[in-house]
Amino acid sequence: MKARRRCRKPLREISIELKERTMRTIGRTEMIIARAAIAGLVLQILATIAGAEVVEISGEMLRDKIRGGMLGQIIGNLNGLPHEMKYIEEPGNVIEYKPALPDGARTDDDTDFEWVYIFTMQKENEIYLKPERIAALWKERINKGIWCSNRFARNMMDLGFEPPLTGSAALNPWAEFNISGQFLCETFALLAPAMPQTASRIGLNYTRVAIDGEPAQSTQLFCAMISTAFVENDVNRIIASGVESLDEKSVIRQIVADVRDWHGKYKDDWRQTRRLIKEKYVRYGGQMRDNNGFELNTAAVIAALLYGNGDFVQTMKMAFNFGWDADCVAATCGTVVGVTKGYKWMMSQGWQIVDRYKNTTRDNMPKDETITCYADRVLDLAEVVITKQGGRRILTDGRVIYEIPAEKSANIHTLVSPDAEVDELRKKMGSQVKETITNGQDSLKLARAAYIAICLDMSEQIRKDQPQRWAQAIDAMAGQRRFVQNIYYDSNIPASLELRKKAAAAGLEKPPTKNID
Repeated sequence: MKARRRCRKPLREISIELKERTMRTIGRTEMIIARAAIAGLVLQILATIAGAEVVEISGEMLRDKIRGGMLGQIIGNLNGLPHEMKYIEEPGNVIEYKPALPDGARTDDDTDFEWVYIFTMQKENEIYLKPERIAALWKERINKGIWCSNRFARNMMDLGFEPPLTGSAALNPWAEFNISGQFLCETFALLAPAMPQTASRIGLNYTRVAIDGEPAQSTQLFCAMISTAFVENDVNRIIASGVESLDEKSVIRQIVADVRDWHGKYKDDWRQTRRLIKEKYVRYGGQMRDNNGFELNTAAVIAALLYGNGDFVQTMKMAFNFGWDADCVAATCGTVVGVTKGYKWMMSQGWQIVDRYKNTTRDNMPKDETITCYADRVLDLAEVVITKQGGRRILTDGRVIYEIPAEKSANIHTLVSPDAEVDELRKKMGSQVKETITNGQDSLKLARAAYIAICLDMSEQIRKDQPQRWAQAIDAMAGQRRFVQNIYYDSNIPASLELRKKAAAAGLEKPPTKNID
């Protein structure tokens, strides 16, 4: 069964029809009241319906596609882990592969950040958790099994920072390139079937905890693609919908165009496409900045989907073989194809899948979950999203049908240049930073102010004007040992190297020994 599309009647036609019915049944006084009600109804429709198309999806199909997307994501993640960062210089050579979770699934950072959020969103009946709530959740539950931009964001929270500052490229050296915008967005897209703008909006509320800039564009790309997959099976059209979600200035547009062009030229030779991706988009000597960056991994997702051509197993093999951060690539691909195929089809393939999601990483969360329970939490929230966006849940002949106000893909979060972002933050925070360093007594606030001053190139002037107070602020910052370790002993990515120079020039001493977990 396919999702059914239909067009709403024009609003004028609805209004006339309601007016005629009312005139046949009530008098003049009541007619005045009815007219007001009709006007309110029309305004409500105008306010809540984006476009004229409505998609009808049965409750059974919606559950099947959400469960399929969740299972596909988890299979891609866990089956992809043996291939993670294994194929850098050369592609992989996976020929035989059968999806399997013989011991069930377990938590991993590709799926368990979202699990923490989804669990809380369902419990609190809130789609967009507030920044302070997100920071509190991280402190309570996300304390291990976190890497790169997410680890830096977590350590920033210990200084009192909240999202989206924790994901600002001006403050977090990983944020301008890290793939968290990709591998932390897929589950949120499942909440907004056929609503790519809404999917992106929800996804960004959570991925921007740790990323900014182009990675935020990748959130929109993949959220739009997954949302579109509920009503579209053709891989090229799914990708095209994703591209429409990107800022016109986004370099990801060119990445996708390149891969589609190379796929068109070398349909029977995926290795040629992989070689061309590597030649054009390896720009930092094949180090962490490349391998953990959005460029290579976005290209790998698009390529794996194109060469997989809707076949789940083939798509997974391609995701593994294109390499780089292969488990993340496979998880994103698995979500897209899992939605198009559905859970029932996947479970009919003879794969050994145990319905378990074991918690090995997240504090103060259930010790055991099932994959289907996790997916059904998403289903509950999807119904909330559908109704809040102007859709509805109806019963027809005893069957649940969701009427969903379909959206066209569009960019909802534009790119801002790094210099403009620094200038904006300096305008918003500069006066408070100076005030805190001048008069503040709280060591945590002093440490935070010192770090902001370093990042926003304010430290030299403040140090010159108030040397004693600056020394006190730097001492407070030095007391945040884990954070200072993160600055000086994290991977040698370009922005981290620049941050170390600034910190050293500001008087923050490098710890004598490495002790970063």
